[in-house]
Parts: sequence; C-alpha cells; structure tokens
Amino acid sequence: MLSALKAGKVSEDEVIERLSRSPQWVWVAVDPESKLLLALDVGDRTRAMAQRFVHQVAQVLAPDCAPLFLTDGFREYLTALLTHYGQWVQPPRRQAQGPAPKPRWLPLPQLLYAQVVKTVHRRRLVRVRHRVVFGTLEAVQQVLAACGWQINTAFIERVNLSICQHVAAVGRRVSTLCKGEDGLRQQLALYQVYYNFCRSIYRSL
Repeated sequence: MLSALKAGKVSEDEVIERLSRSPQWVWVAVDPESKLLLALDVGDRTRAMAQRFVHQVAQVLAPDCAPLFLTDGFREYLTALLTHYGQWVQPPRRQAQGPAPKPRWLPLPQLLYAQVVKTVHRRRLVRVRHRVVFGTLEAVQQVLAACGWQINTAFIERVNLSICQHVAAVGRRVSTLCKGEDGLRQQLALYQVYYNFCRSIYRSL
C-alpha cells in the first residue's frame, strides 16, 4: 500500500480508510535522536487506543520528561497527550465577590506538540501544513534546530516502512503464520527487541 501511495495510485485518505477497516492498526513511537523504538502496539484508531499508547510511551520516559511530540493530524492524540502531560491550574479571580473560578486542566508549560497535516486531492499530495497544538512555533523550531531538523514525520514513516519489510504479518499479499491481533503483537514485540538491540550493534560495527 505504501508503494501505491508513493506512485499516486491511491490517496492518503484512501490508505487511511482501508487501514481503518482492518482490526489491526499498528501504533509506533520512535525517538529520532537515539533511534530507539519506544513503543509498539496493535489496536483500532480510536481515542481509547490513543490513550493507551501514549500511556505506554509515558511509562518508558523519565517521570519529569515531557518531550517534543510530532504526529500526523489524528485529533485523538491531542486528548491523549493532554491527559498524560497536563496539570490542574487555578484561574485568577476576575471579580472580588462571588465563587472562585473552577480549576482547569491545562498542558504542562514545557509540553510541545505539533502535527503534520497532509491534504490530498485526486490522489496527489497538494498541501502539507504544520500545526502547533501545544507550545509555540518558535519553541518547537528551537528544539528541532539543535539537531538540524524541521517539523516532519519522516522518522516514523521510515520506521513504518522497515516494519512492513521485516514483520510478515504487516505486509500485504504475503503468506503469514498469523493475522490475529495477539500473534501480530508478538511479532512486533520480537521486532522491537531486534530493532533496538541487534540493529544498533550492526550500525556501530
């Protein structure tokens, strides 16, 4: 499906629609600096699954770590990130009398999150927008500039391609041992170990 998308035979919306009909949607999180796969999971493209996956990512990070997050335009990431990287804030009083305003759940000041939103028309990519959700554009660009990067999802797209090439159950038009969710999750867990520990050794030799 990835090759068909690059060749312009199908649009990005069509790819998302086809994958959304499948009960196995692969969720991937990668640290572009260390190249480590932080989390891999399988599930529907829903708010509940986004919450579960962001929770997995938060579990492997330091307790006080709120890194810069870059994703596609899936709106449920916003709620999931706000849930895990938010805090109660007491708004100031606007009037001397009357009840105090209720506390509000707001993102942590250090949380940075931007989306890459792609627009496809007649199977052609016609527009790519960068939308800063939490933080400021200047703050996001400053973090990325330290590594010579810009706002994009190229790292995760490369990892997705690698998964398609190495995990048989993810590939299309192939004979595999399993297509069920449990079996796919087991294959992905094995690949995560291989990717994080074996490939890094080969790269250092």
